[in-house]
Amino acid sequence: MPADKPKTYSIKELACDFGVTPRTLRHYEDQGLISPERQGQNRIYSAEDRVRLAWILRGKRVGFSLSEIGEMLDLYNVGDGRETQRAVTAERCRERIRALEAQRDDINATIEELQEFSELISNLVRDKDRGLWVRRDTGEPLGKYQP
Repeated sequence: MPADKPKTYSIKELACDFGVTPRTLRHYEDQGLISPERQGQNRIYSAEDRVRLAWILRGKRVGFSLSEIGEMLDLYNVGDGRETQRAVTAERCRERIRALEAQRDDINATIEELQEFSELISNLVRDKDRGLWVRRDTGEPLGKYQP
């Protein structure tokens, strides 16, 4: 390969390098996220496509939609040295972190409630004389559920 010719990649090479399927790359192309050149029926991916694919996959891993990823990628060439892209991406990341923290808090609260409920259920025994479920540790009958 001549030194002045930029490195290009086939769909198979790029898919293999990133652990995705060729179908995934075609889908990203259909969504306008990458734009390989065509030589007949063959797609030829550039170094820029490779960088964009890395962005797409990272964005997907952290929970951004393809639409959000596309919006951030489109800010690459606004002519301000990528300052807008950097600022918007940083803010979107902070928003995503806040959403994930809220989900984590909800999950932790649910786990705590399930642990308490599991402990309660595990500690119940049937008092055959009274026909009631009672706490094994105290012998107190299980009260009516009060939310």
